[in-house]
Amino acid sequence: MEETNVARFPRPVFGRIPNFVGAETAASKLTSLSQFQDASVVKVNPDAPQRMIRYRALSMGKVVLTPTPRLRGGFLLLDPSELPSRSALRASSIAGSFQFGKRISLHELPEVDLVVVGCVAVSPNGARLGKGEGYGEIEYAILREKNRVDDAVPVVTTVHDSQILEVVPWEAHDVPVDLIITPSKILPTGTTLPKPNGIFWERLSEEKLKEIPILRELRDDASR
Repeated sequence: MEETNVARFPRPVFGRIPNFVGAETAASKLTSLSQFQDASVVKVNPDAPQRMIRYRALSMGKVVLTPTPRLRGGFLLLDPSELPSRSALRASSIAGSFQFGKRISLHELPEVDLVVVGCVAVSPNGARLGKGEGYGEIEYAILREKNRVDDAVPVVTTVHDSQILEVVPWEAHDVPVDLIITPSKILPTGTTLPKPNGIFWERLSEEKLKEIPILRELRDDASR
């Protein structure tokens, strides 16, 4: 993406969910679909290429659930009915989500109608690759643990066409996508890969648990 100059700020794109030329077009395609139109609560990753999705969701009156970076502050809830006038664009940024969003507890997590994830790469069978640190999977697994999503809730991503690869590695804890949207196409995956139904506790290090208070809270809840 760097070599073909389809990457956009922030650059370089290494080590992050890459922003890409045409991200706004892909966002527009997604928000025109019935899966998005019918959703009341949308969980969206906080990365730059999905900012327009967060903005459009808020502009359309949808509640946006977004994780804080690296999940260190848990989740933020952005309710458009509580935003000041003309603040949706600002609220769709990472800084704005902290300014206008409400940090919520595990027990305040809403039921989610659509999950939007960022990708480094994705394959036509729905396998996706994130930054490699597992935060997207943990976010989804927390929602599963709290019964806020299930297998019927669509998982979608917006990427540049060059991010679609024929083969992407997949493991049991990975979250497959049902729909891939690029600036040029809408690609249903028809994935048969199973969605994880909760946290794989045995794969989490003590260091990761220390970094993410909401995970410790979830583990303590489960042990009661």
